[in-house]
Amino acid sequence: MAKIVAIVGRPNVGKSTLFNRFTESRNAIVHETSGVTRDRHYGKSIWNGIEFTVIDTGGYVDNSEDVFEEEINRQVRFSIEEADIIIFLVDVHSGLTDLDLSMATILRKSGKKVILAVNKVDTNDNRPYVHDFHSLGLGELFPISSSNGSGTGDLLDKVVESFSVEEEVEEPDIPRFAIVGRPNVGKSSLINSLFGEERNIVTPLPGTTRDSINTRFTKYNHDFFLIDTAGLRKKGKVTDDLEFYSVLRSVRAIENSDVCLLLIDATRGVEGQDINIFRLAERNHKGVVILVNKWDLIEKDNHSTKLFETAIRKKIEPFDDVPIIFTSAITKQRLHKVLDVAMEVYKNRMQKISTSVLNKVMLEAIEAVHPPAVKGKFIKIKFVTQLPTHAPTFAFFCNLPQYIKDPYRRYLENQIRKNFNFTGVPILIFFRKK
Repeated sequence: MAKIVAIVGRPNVGKSTLFNRFTESRNAIVHETSGVTRDRHYGKSIWNGIEFTVIDTGGYVDNSEDVFEEEINRQVRFSIEEADIIIFLVDVHSGLTDLDLSMATILRKSGKKVILAVNKVDTNDNRPYVHDFHSLGLGELFPISSSNGSGTGDLLDKVVESFSVEEEVEEPDIPRFAIVGRPNVGKSSLINSLFGEERNIVTPLPGTTRDSINTRFTKYNHDFFLIDTAGLRKKGKVTDDLEFYSVLRSVRAIENSDVCLLLIDATRGVEGQDINIFRLAERNHKGVVILVNKWDLIEKDNHSTKLFETAIRKKIEPFDDVPIIFTSAITKQRLHKVLDVAMEVYKNRMQKISTSVLNKVMLEAIEAVHPPAVKGKFIKIKFVTQLPTHAPTFAFFCNLPQYIKDPYRRYLENQIRKNFNFTGVPILIFFRKK
């Protein structure tokens, strides 16, 4: 098992900046506003040939009545429990604070190995103040600057000195499912219900999840990564910088996934932004499963499900060969079915059709309905093959590829779907000159 390193400390000491330096990424949101990192955020770091997982946590506060800060504190405690080594980050500019003392007490009680790092030591002028932090009683300390990298090499040397290369494991090649949707449709609640614990912060306020949370799921004979993303809002409503960055992160999560679980709020119906997110997943050639969440809150009759499903399929045409599941993250209604169907869509996306079988089926379909002639010229399709890409992609070889129009392209796609199971997966079709 790869070792886990958690970065903890009070708000605005530079934890996310250090996380980004360790992981050589911009996966954690960095902003001068304190309290930006709300959930745990995971990344991979490698130093001296040794790979380990880094957790970026929210800033710890004491005796707060703020709903977010109370939740953040609980997430920090979870991270301490998960970690093998803890980097306790403090700020030389602010000096030693009561929050630092409170955090140090918690860390000593945890029994975990703690490395004290004094951040924002950007110049030699700050170095004399570093020694004030010895009073925390946590042993050796490391003066660093997470913004310019000064001292972080020595800190990483200390982190990995107890790790052995033999303990390294590569990230497994397993499916990646992104949970996407508008803000406040229940994405984090869905993950918490699946895991049976509150992995992510859940409040009644929209936009609670700002970072994408990547968690491995190994229950009920399944093994995959779940990615909980920030809610996507229309561009016109992305008014502050933080939300803008969160939208980018959600887009990136879709790009890096295999299957998108698109949550729709049953109490609000299908809205334009739901369709925009669906089209985003489709354009990126990802598998899609639509989950109509909060179905327990709807007054239903014998026709409710059918009417709702028909409305969705009408709006997502022409790519309407998509599973639609009516669920509730709170009551856990049909959650097992969600996992089974998501895995089925993943397998559909990964399947390869042999060239001989593909030609037998598709050439018969082409013989039954020929491409329309254009300007007196007849189009002859002689051969079809599936290309070696992640998303199902088919090349049809013919004499006049430029004359084939969209209606016939859709006919060929429908014939592929009729004969092979590509439910939930966009299909790409290209015409090439023989």
